[in-house]
Amino acid sequence: MVLPAVFALYVLVLLLLTSGRDPGIVPRNTNPPEPEIIEGQTPQLRLPRTKDVVVNGITVKTKYCDTCMLYRPPRCSHCSICNNCVEKFDHHCPWVGQCIGLRNYRFFFMFVFSTTLLCIYVFGFCWVYVTKIMHSKQISIWKALTETPASIALIIYTFISVWFVGGLSIFHLYLIGTNQSTYENFRYRYDRRANPYNRGVIDNFKEVFCTSIPPSKNNFRAKVLKADSDIEMGRKPIWDETNDGGVGKDAGSLHPRRSSWGRKSGSWDLSPEVHTLGGVGGDSNQISHGNNNGNLTMGNQDSRTILKV
Repeated sequence: MVLPAVFALYVLVLLLLTSGRDPGIVPRNTNPPEPEIIEGQTPQLRLPRTKDVVVNGITVKTKYCDTCMLYRPPRCSHCSICNNCVEKFDHHCPWVGQCIGLRNYRFFFMFVFSTTLLCIYVFGFCWVYVTKIMHSKQISIWKALTETPASIALIIYTFISVWFVGGLSIFHLYLIGTNQSTYENFRYRYDRRANPYNRGVIDNFKEVFCTSIPPSKNNFRAKVLKADSDIEMGRKPIWDETNDGGVGKDAGSLHPRRSSWGRKSGSWDLSPEVHTLGGVGGDSNQISHGNNNGNLTMGNQDSRTILKV
């Protein structure tokens, strides 16, 4: 009785570590990054939607996040449920109520794999107990099952559960061996192109289980200022025209979140702020008709960054 109790407690600890840890949330910026200014070119009023980085000799595109106002690091994605950008985003697990990412993936896999072993253990020893009853009382297996209804319930429960957690364990063993996340496996399909993060099976397993977990980038015990809470709600300061014709910042008024394209989220109409800036620069026609299909190219800008992992 001691071993299964200790093992069940171990599974619960892994569950708490998975659900209670920061999965790798990237802190939000209070202001969008400044666009790159290249000498001899007209400054752009819009931020590029993507930037190219080179990871182990392979070009990877990083996207700009309108909500967090930052360029996501490689393998980072924005969780629509938690409303945060998470490093090495794997998926959002509703069963643990937490995103699975860089800082808790190890514990998530250990939790799922340990749950699989626990289901197999309980299923096997329930049958051992039923067999003992059958031999001690010299009865059939069906009568022995009626003698212990708790074993029947556990056998059915563990038999059904092991297919889910067991299949999930096998799938994540494959992901670890190929150094993929669930998001990457379904979104990018590295079987059709080279995976820049794959180091080989042994090194991939070492990366997950034998490397130190990076510290959290967030201080969850820090006091939250009002401006920070506005940013968390997806609202940004509005820019307004002052009485003397200039452009000034009205710190007291807030508007719903706008994307870096200068339009309201979900709409293709340009915002009044961009038209105002276009009027100041004298090129408002170019702003309103520059790129109607929504795909902004980077032109001659050299925004490539070289990373090695």
